[in-house]
Amino acid sequence: MKQQTKFGVGAAIIVATLGWLAWLGAQESKTYYHTIVELSSLKASDARHRIRVGGTVRPGSIARYAGRVDFVIEGEGKSLAVSYTGTDPLPDTFVDNSQALVEGKLAPNGAFVADKVQAKCASKYEPAPGQPKDSTGGSGYSEKKS
Repeated sequence: MKQQTKFGVGAAIIVATLGWLAWLGAQESKTYYHTIVELSSLKASDARHRIRVGGTVRPGSIARYAGRVDFVIEGEGKSLAVSYTGTDPLPDTFVDNSQALVEGKLAPNGAFVADKVQAKCASKYEPAPGQPKDSTGGSGYSEKKS
């Protein structure tokens, strides 16, 4: 075989392998967003994918254990038990009544096993004491100091 042919075959194999690995990585990293209500109607094949679900953390539901944190999120009149098993510490804003976005997989028992949690405190911005909404286009809101 000519050296150019060998080089061409080798390059084609490398490019094909890199393309296949890129496609495989893209498939693995897809995350689908669903509401709590939609989770009950997911097909078994869809439930195996990574899923994102958002809701409000139920007051008093946060329970910390060794290696995991269990809590319940609520939305649209439904609730979802979540077990966070990720290695990253939970955000400081993850408290009762905060908005949380969890990412992970739905367990066969209907609970949600999350490996990522994002949280936003709903009470972080509130009207400054004694100030109504600003009529000049500003919000009149100030950041709440904790």
